[in-house]
Amino acid sequence: MQAKKRTLVMGVLNITPDSFSDGGRLNSRAAVVRRIEEMIAAGADIL
Repeated sequence: MQAKKRTLVMGVLNITPDSFSDGGRLNSRAAVVRRIEEMIAAGADIL
């Protein structure tokens, strides 16, 4: 086991207009970019 490896955090961003999980809240490019920035700031390594 390698002790120096860290767990990566993956954020899932559903931007489809008919998304059942977010109700279409990310309905503009600006909203998507804001959410991406929030996820990165919160520590997401993979999007």
